Amino acid sequence: MSLKSTLCAATALSLITAGGAFAENLTIATVNNGDMIRMQGLTDDFTAKTGHTVEWVTLEENVLRQRVTTDISTKGGAFDIMTIGMYETPIWGANGWLVSLDDLSAEYDAADILPAMAGGLSHDGTLFAAPFYGESSMVMYRTDLMAAAGLEMPDAPSWSFIAKAARAMTDRDAEINGICLRGKAGWGEGGAFITAMSNSFGARWFDEDWNAQFDTREWSDTLNFYKNMMTDAGPAGYATNGFNENLSLFQQGKCGMWIDATVAASFVTNPKDSTVADKVSFTLAPDNGLGVRSNWLWAWALAIPAGSQKEAAAKQFIEWATGTGYIELVAANEGWANVPPGARTSLYENPDYKSVPFAQMTLDSILSADPNNSTVDPSPYVGVQFAAIPEFAGIATEVSQEFSAAYAGQQTIAEALEKAQAITNDAMEAAGYR
Repeated sequence: MSLKSTLCAATALSLITAGGAFAENLTIATVNNGDMIRMQGLTDDFTAKTGHTVEWVTLEENVLRQRVTTDISTKGGAFDIMTIGMYETPIWGANGWLVSLDDLSAEYDAADILPAMAGGLSHDGTLFAAPFYGESSMVMYRTDLMAAAGLEMPDAPSWSFIAKAARAMTDRDAEINGICLRGKAGWGEGGAFITAMSNSFGARWFDEDWNAQFDTREWSDTLNFYKNMMTDAGPAGYATNGFNENLSLFQQGKCGMWIDATVAASFVTNPKDSTVADKVSFTLAPDNGLGVRSNWLWAWALAIPAGSQKEAAAKQFIEWATGTGYIELVAANEGWANVPPGARTSLYENPDYKSVPFAQMTLDSILSADPNNSTVDPSPYVGVQFAAIPEFAGIATEVSQEFSAAYAGQQTIAEALEKAQAITNDAMEAAGYR
């Protein structure tokens, strides 16, 4: 065969029938959460429909954030699609680091995305990331242990009730912890949880002049309440537990309550993975009677770095993974309880999904989170479990490390808060906020 014939044959093999474009191999960075792992198992469907193949880089949450932030800020080009969230998307979109998704196909129906999700993944009205799933946080609890403790979970519990129930359900001899909560360092791990919790205690990260607020009674009350409750009713080593560690403990029957992402509901009720699947119920995240609940608002979403050489194929993948067809694919393979939640209005109008026991509580939790009014006293930032400013990730990572050290008994709560105050004010002054 001549060189020309060989090249023609190779070119023919690399073409796909859908539109005549070249078949690409997409490198996608994602988080090691259950829904993302499930998506990887279904990727052959995408390849069959488009000809494109996918290479996955699956990372723990804190590591993912570091890797994608470094890559996009340095224009490293390691990834064709990145899994990012509501914190990064508007900031990176404003910086010109992401490809606009305003031109997705009519069949994709971007208008079907829940407004809370679309708003959090946009900048100046332009969508820069498509939600794979959306979430708030809520209480997941063991109905059998609650009944054995002689208690009944309220529809809208207070933190004082949660602490009482946690202590009542704890049985150290049986390895049952009354409550499992994140303590792991990382702004999106334990940092996200304690920030959302602090909102309900009347705390905030900054006052209206961008002064740090960790020297306040509200922050002291939050951390002392948390540590006392976890010492009495939490698992050993809770200071290093994040989402996945607590999920595992709950599925093994070692937690009476778990307050975390609404997306976890499908995992704790799946009898394939959870030993307590038939003993779980759900309610709103707790409050303190101050008008603010301790639930957050988040979406894990897919975005394309600006300058991508594979933009067209990447958009095809995003339409496949975040469209209604993917939801139907998961439902057909794994049941409606396991589809990615919280992203599309049509899902919550679907009669098949309305019967899922946690569907309405997930939607109620998402709708009750208000990123523009997340604190009791006025604050200058948007965000529930984060402040939507570029400096926050670095500051909050350091602050969360001090908090985790206090949980582990390596320093006092007062010492951790004093360091958090200094870390935050120094960084904000260096950045020109003060």
